Amino acid sequence: MKLSNYERLVRLADEVFAVKNDPSQLNVDQDVIKRLLQIDPSTVSEYDDGNGPVAWVLVVPTTAEIMNRFIDGEISEKELYDLTPVGISYDAIYLCSALVLEEYRRKGITKQLALHAIQKIQSVHPIKALFVWPFTSEGNLAADTIAKLSNLPLYKRNASK
Repeated sequence: MKLSNYERLVRLADEVFAVKNDPSQLNVDQDVIKRLLQIDPSTVSEYDDGNGPVAWVLVVPTTAEIMNRFIDGEISEKELYDLTPVGISYDAIYLCSALVLEEYRRKGITKQLALHAIQKIQSVHPIKALFVWPFTSEGNLAADTIAKLSNLPLYKRNASK
């Protein structure tokens, strides 16, 4: 039986992030998505080719203080999410995750979705920095490109933290 694009993205998320084996990571479910959309409607993006989603990008606006605590390894990804209040002014954006089905990679979809989300968030909040916890070399390169194109400094959490 052929899996739907949605099912393939969910499987890819499990393979790449292995959230079920790491309770410190943010386990994105419908409740998390609902709260992210309260933080800002641009936090969750998807690209649909007409047959269902082929890419998902998740960004989390937060404060520089929370960003620095995360980058320094003082708090987990889940704590970053939990500590980010709804309804305040944000000055940093966490490039949380990007998933793209293999046959759609290297087409600029992640870059396009992330830059659009950043621009929408910047129209409301004084964003001064981006940050990331790269899990793959592709994710690391994508974050570098997105930061360069958005003219924002990029801070990285060490993968071992």
